[in-house]
Amino acid sequence: MYTLYSRPGSGGFVAEAVLEMAGLPVTVVNVPKAEPPAEFLAVSPLGQVPALVLPDGQAMTESAAISILIADLHPEAGLAPAIDSPARPDFLRWMLFMSSAVYPALLRYFYADRYTTAPSGVDAVRAAALVETDRCFAIVEKALAGRMWLAGEKMSIADVYLLMLAYWHPVGDRPRDEWARIVDLCARLRAHPVVDRLNRTHRFW
Repeated sequence: MYTLYSRPGSGGFVAEAVLEMAGLPVTVVNVPKAEPPAEFLAVSPLGQVPALVLPDGQAMTESAAISILIADLHPEAGLAPAIDSPARPDFLRWMLFMSSAVYPALLRYFYADRYTTAPSGVDAVRAAALVETDRCFAIVEKALAGRMWLAGEKMSIADVYLLMLAYWHPVGDRPRDEWARIVDLCARLRAHPVVDRLNRTHRFW
């Protein structure tokens, strides 16, 4: 049995998705932002969700790492290209790009006060974060030319990760209309029964 610490509207969305799509037994613990329980902080010292406790008692954090591990442990679910697949480099590239470039840019927008010691700097941090977010999404949009999914010819958990980030975009329609390929990918994923069900809790759209 897996135990996943999560929260509606958080990065726990993709972790919940990969576990459910892999057909794994999991207990989801909803962690409040205020006064998170001690057992959660022992797993995630920064107090960030998602955090996953594996059946053997090991714990891990980071939504991308959780997604890759579960997909690799359960190849029968088809949630990631095989290690020797030609699509594997793209899968790893985009998972790491999204987690190291897009995700942090969005965090700087929503939590701008954490990235400056001067209250007068919050607006500048937020503005720069929005520019960087849009630059990153434009890179992904360009990469989707001529393909339906981020990695190979099949949906992977990387696509679910992209959907989550696209619906976090803070301005206007999400994802933005000018990213037509991302919009199309997200529209197709929204019909997936697991994605549709999880959205009833996470409410991305």
